Amino acid sequence: MATDFTTSAKERQNVLNNRYALAHAERHLSLGGVSYDGETVFTKQQLIELFNISEATIERYITGHADELKANGYRLIKGKNLKDFKDLAYGALISEGTKTSILGLFSFRSLLNLAMLLTESEQAKIIRSRLLDIVIDVMAERSGGHTKFINQRDQDYLPAAFQEYNHRAEFTSALSSFLDMGPLKFGMYTNKIYQAIFHENAAEYKKVLRLAEKDNMRETLYAEVIRAIASFESGLASDMKNFYDEHHRKLKPVELDLLIKNAENNPYLKPVLSEARTKMASRDLCFREALHEKLEGYIQTVPEGDFERFLGETSKSLEARLADPELLAVFKRLKDR
Repeated sequence: MATDFTTSAKERQNVLNNRYALAHAERHLSLGGVSYDGETVFTKQQLIELFNISEATIERYITGHADELKANGYRLIKGKNLKDFKDLAYGALISEGTKTSILGLFSFRSLLNLAMLLTESEQAKIIRSRLLDIVIDVMAERSGGHTKFINQRDQDYLPAAFQEYNHRAEFTSALSSFLDMGPLKFGMYTNKIYQAIFHENAAEYKKVLRLAEKDNMRETLYAEVIRAIASFESGLASDMKNFYDEHHRKLKPVELDLLIKNAENNPYLKPVLSEARTKMASRDLCFREALHEKLEGYIQTVPEGDFERFLGETSKSLEARLADPELLAVFKRLKDR
């Protein structure tokens, strides 16, 4: 999928929220700057020279994207901070005798932000291209090369999967006992739950994620999506039993369809479903370059915490987690309840 940083604020912020990609880029792009206040910073004049643009051009971008640039580290210094910076930078970034009472400084992060915005600069275009390569390389390196199962690196994945496994058993038992339909009902109503939660059936989901026929789609779902499925299955199982107890007969498919529709519109479930759709749409676009067109309206910027969650030091492969004796002891206690 083509990535155009110049037109997509979400795509830009997804890169800028990935501190692992930024650290790699700062080491390998070698764009210069000066160390000040614990980070590498750049003056406006440096960026004019780096990107080969006019002062009017950079001022236009600073004004037009002020909130975004400030959120990513662009700042104005004055007073004592300006004096300290001048003492540090005379002869390197600031000419002797330069008169200014306020100075704009770009952090490395806000420099990349500007590079992703600039359409007039060939150097900015080169940086964008190299940055995209760096993001892909870092994602592959830190995920072990398996972004298909990046969801499993989340410490919440296994508990959510275990919980859903139990509720899945409740739901299939309810289908067997309370729905007047043949064996096709199990696959059909599993798909109807998927469609209610994230607007895709299993085949559509697999196509979006480019999964092989043998791949188990549930093994690629995020914890929040798994919990939404578990909530839906648990609620439906209870509703089906209540219907059977009240009417002393099994449900017809049209009656179960109505229960699913009511559950989808239930205000108690609305926040759970909205979170599941948002997490799936946003993370899959960022981590897997997979666009769920039916959830496009739910796409948001992936927060910094998610990069820690799936790429950081606390993230682990599923194999590593399953080798943890403490985790296995927790699952044994849950199973024995």
